[in-house]
Amino acid sequence: MRNNAIDIKKLTKTYGRSRGITELDLSVEEGDIFGFIGPNGAGKSTTIRTLLGLISPTSGEAKVLGHDIVGDKVKILENTGYLPSEINFYSGMKVKDVISYSASIRKKKCDKKAKILAERLDLDLNKKVDDLSLGNRKKVGIVTALQHEPELLIMDEPTSGLDPLIQREFFEILKEENKRGATVFLSSHVLSEVQEHCKSAAFIRDGKILMHDKVANIEAAGAKKVSIKLNNRADIPIIPGISDLKEDHDKNNVEFIYKGDAKVLISSLSSMEIRDISITEPSLEDIFMSFYEGTN
Repeated sequence: MRNNAIDIKKLTKTYGRSRGITELDLSVEEGDIFGFIGPNGAGKSTTIRTLLGLISPTSGEAKVLGHDIVGDKVKILENTGYLPSEINFYSGMKVKDVISYSASIRKKKCDKKAKILAERLDLDLNKKVDDLSLGNRKKVGIVTALQHEPELLIMDEPTSGLDPLIQREFFEILKEENKRGATVFLSSHVLSEVQEHCKSAAFIRDGKILMHDKVANIEAAGAKKVSIKLNNRADIPIIPGISDLKEDHDKNNVEFIYKGDAKVLISSLSSMEIRDISITEPSLEDIFMSFYEGTN
């Protein structure tokens, strides 16, 4: 039986009247590639910074790699590679100097791994960090987070600013690190990334976990995506169990997520004047949005 790389119990962080996180319960197995999904402001970065001991929790508890986030944060940081959503460097330094400085803080020699990562990410080591675009700053952060081969990788919105080819290479690198034995905790608001690359996922909204499961189980939850073209707008369906209803009034098209008895759906649709219909498996994004609508 695998141990958990991350264990969170009733973790809360408040900022006065501002939203933080509220009584989070979450576990991430060792060796998982875990997707932490939510829109901007949902509480993803607050959760990550609290887990790393960068901010103190208001209440609750959590362990990362078996270490308490309050009492053992130095041990956590020693064995974790962290890529923040926003990256800042000391002005005037070259990329290679930032990478070397990061390795020296950890008292590790990482030259070989850093060079390989830089080449794969098409990162110029001789450029000054002040002259880097957002994407290239992210590349520097990726190298510094991965070069010491940590047990846990925590990546907060890692692909923002990266072009599609570099994004593809980045995920190949993550899979290789996971195969090496690293657990990956990936924060993202891009659901297609999580669906394609993660094994497990949790949805967070307004500082609360809405859903947590294996990605394969979420996809197989029994929901269907239904798209129909009607002859008459008056035939827009009123069926128990539908969510995320979208209408195109000009073309009389209706799209929704349905979770329920297939016989009820077919019986309800049979009374409508339908020109065309499509019933397919929903994407993770479709499922996520149906959960969001259900909690409003």
